[in-house]
Amino acid sequence: MKGLLYSLAAGIFITLQGAFNARLSDDLGPWHTTSLIHLIGFIISFVIYLFVRDGQRGGFQKTPFLYLLGGTFGVMIVFGQMTAINLIGPTFAVAVLLIAQLFSAFIIETKGLFEEQKQRISWSKLLGIALMFCGVIVFKI
Repeated sequence: MKGLLYSLAAGIFITLQGAFNARLSDDLGPWHTTSLIHLIGFIISFVIYLFVRDGQRGGFQKTPFLYLLGGTFGVMIVFGQMTAINLIGPTFAVAVLLIAQLFSAFIIETKGLFEEQKQRISWSKLLGIALMFCGVIVFKI
């Protein structure tokens, strides 16, 4: 249940972030906006970290370098989402983002990439992805 609530909250915040960033980029430009929001996000994360202090310092030595590059994806997510919202609108942009996210997660899970436990491909999962894809097409018509 806790995972479901975190997923719902994250989905709401992704949509709000995209809408806010798209408007901000109208005034500042997309790369200035991307830099600014990541700086603000870093400051907020760091302040929270000072109080929470979770994790282990030795974790950096155990973690493969590739996984330390995850923040670079955040840059592309923010830039891509706010640009898409400005070009095709928030609803269609988020719908396409969700399809891409679901399909990518499906590939990672079925191939067992990035140390994820490998899951078998089921017809219900394929049907779910296909229905979501069709829903986006119907929505756009």
